[in-house]
Amino acid sequence: MKPFRRLFAFLPLFLLPAVIYAGTGSNMVHQMMMLVFQLTVIIFAAKYTGKLFRRIHLPDVIGELFAGMLIGPYLLGGIPLPGLANGLFGDFLIGNPAATLPVSPELYAFSVVASILLLFMVGLETDINLFMRFSLPGFVIGGLGVVASFFSGAYVASLFLNAAFMDPRVLFLGVMSTATSVGITARILTGRKKINSPEGVTILGSAVIDDVLGIILLAVVIGISAGQQGGLDWGYVGRISLKALAVWVAFTAFGLIFAPYIGKFLKTFKQQSTIGIMSFGLALLLAGIFESAGLAMIIGAYVMGLSLSKTDLSYVIQESLHNIYAFFIPIFFCISGMFVNPRVFSSGEVLLFGLVYALSAYLAKILGCGLPARFFKFNVLGAARIGVGMVPRGEVALIIISIGLAHGILSEELTGVGILMVLLTSVLAPVHLDKLLKKKQSGVEKGLVIDEHVQTDYHFPSAEISDFVAGKLVRYFQEEGFYINLIEGDEHIYHVRRQNIFLSFHFSDKTISFFCDNDDVAYIKNIMYETLVNLHQTIENLKSLVKPDELQREMKRDMISKEGKVRLPLEKILNPDAIIMHLAVSRKENIIRHLVDKLDELDLLIDRDEVLKTVLEREKSMSTGMQHGVALPHGKSDAAKKMCMAVGLKPEGCDFGSLDGKDSRVIILVISRKQSSDPHIQLLSEIGNKLYSDEAVEKLLKCTTKEEVWNFFVK
Repeated sequence: MKPFRRLFAFLPLFLLPAVIYAGTGSNMVHQMMMLVFQLTVIIFAAKYTGKLFRRIHLPDVIGELFAGMLIGPYLLGGIPLPGLANGLFGDFLIGNPAATLPVSPELYAFSVVASILLLFMVGLETDINLFMRFSLPGFVIGGLGVVASFFSGAYVASLFLNAAFMDPRVLFLGVMSTATSVGITARILTGRKKINSPEGVTILGSAVIDDVLGIILLAVVIGISAGQQGGLDWGYVGRISLKALAVWVAFTAFGLIFAPYIGKFLKTFKQQSTIGIMSFGLALLLAGIFESAGLAMIIGAYVMGLSLSKTDLSYVIQESLHNIYAFFIPIFFCISGMFVNPRVFSSGEVLLFGLVYALSAYLAKILGCGLPARFFKFNVLGAARIGVGMVPRGEVALIIISIGLAHGILSEELTGVGILMVLLTSVLAPVHLDKLLKKKQSGVEKGLVIDEHVQTDYHFPSAEISDFVAGKLVRYFQEEGFYINLIEGDEHIYHVRRQNIFLSFHFSDKTISFFCDNDDVAYIKNIMYETLVNLHQTIENLKSLVKPDELQREMKRDMISKEGKVRLPLEKILNPDAIIMHLAVSRKENIIRHLVDKLDELDLLIDRDEVLKTVLEREKSMSTGMQHGVALPHGKSDAAKKMCMAVGLKPEGCDFGSLDGKDSRVIILVISRKQSSDPHIQLLSEIGNKLYSDEAVEKLLKCTTKEEVWNFFVK
């Protein structure tokens, strides 16, 4: 129940405007104030529900959509509050019952900017080289998927609406069905380490074609819908189709041709953050130009992103806009959820329409993309993986819905139908794809070669050394003029790019792996050699500057000191039951093993053997015997559930290789987690503050009960 309590933790925010402002008004200051309150609720609701849905292994976007439906004007957002007769989000809908959108223009403006940013980033992430390399299979698979999806979606819409095929509503539902959210599929492929598999690369290449054709089709449909006045003019349809295609091709060609010059212009701003902001400014400019030409703004944003994807600034821009993206995109999905009136799902006809529409969208991608894959040496399993991988809808489908609403084409009922399709395809397809990827069989027939990237591995004695070498590599690449983008995750993945050279490397545990074209392998070997030579020289210089024995003594002396005012809540870290009043074992390794076992008995560890291995390796590199009879064996491992410590007293002492040559009589084991912000060093410093002298140690050894020992540390 704890996640659900967190889900509803934001609900009191609805009362905030009522507490602060109990009057009414229509001036601009009042409107901006309400906008601020609305954005506050949207941000908290989107983040909490996104986090909740991620915990149950569903995409964040589904949670953010659900948040919008929950807090929107049709549900919680329309409940009267003190000072807000129509709720936090209900005023606009009540005052404008004929409006095509249920949210205020100010709020919708945030959604529009977010959609431009989203499609700009999608364009940036498009791999032009992949597009060209797999143009034939990508065009066939992606193109036929678009055709099958469009006609199946339009047919279902025509059937349920009893309308002609060229009806704007039918056309919009057809276009909506063509969208593919490859980001959802990419997360599944990455999790199964299949992103570079034949199926993975084919899905990514086909998705590029899918995006291009889908956006062109959207431009055509918008033009057709805007031009229909009392009848269908096929001449007008032809003209608007040619116009959309011509504008698209012209700006895309110019963008790709002049991309190097645009990149040079952006580089004059020096700072990466400024480069990202100015590039987004160009995306806004092109979005406005496309809208004035009768096309959708998102198409212009996509073209600008596609153009810049060819430059070596692509990943720099993505990284610099990351925080802006993280702010705007949940707002977009949440506002998209507000467009849905949940009451429409009480209608059996709407629900049936939505389910059939979602089923047709699901099958259209599987058949439209999967069947053509059989002609490119994929077997049945591989074709199924490709078809299912193209199924999830998401961002683009939601943008199409918002455009349809803004143009007055989609009704509440049709919006609900579209959202239901997005929800079902985005939830079911990843589960389906994951099951297909679990199968051990290959998805290709013999003789198919897709991934030409070469993997080069370098192994190191420890994760710390590989981390150290990776840091030096990053600096070397930067000195060589490369642009580097770090992708956050369980594994540290870097994209490195400069002009026509593109490679990636990641380090996990004790290995650094490079992925690059065969022509760049020699370069990788050279830069790795120079990095290791430079590190060797650095280490030799450090040795000559400070002798290891002297450094060790100085460091240990500083750890056991009363200086400093570090204060941690040790009562939350030290369990009284983790105190051993008299250690019965003698040797150092046995004492450490005994203390680890004590933490394991208290269910504080996930993997006892892994924790023990970590501590013993740390002890082997440098003894943790300090001074005044204190030893502090410690280590960082994600095999611990949380930061914890164990205390063992041994009045007769044990040899821990301490600074002053004396046996250690107080042994304190400290375990922290790697992938967490546990204050590991602060805890060691706090312990040193407690045991700073022989007198302090004697006071501790005089304790006769666990409670007295516990009080010594926490008081």
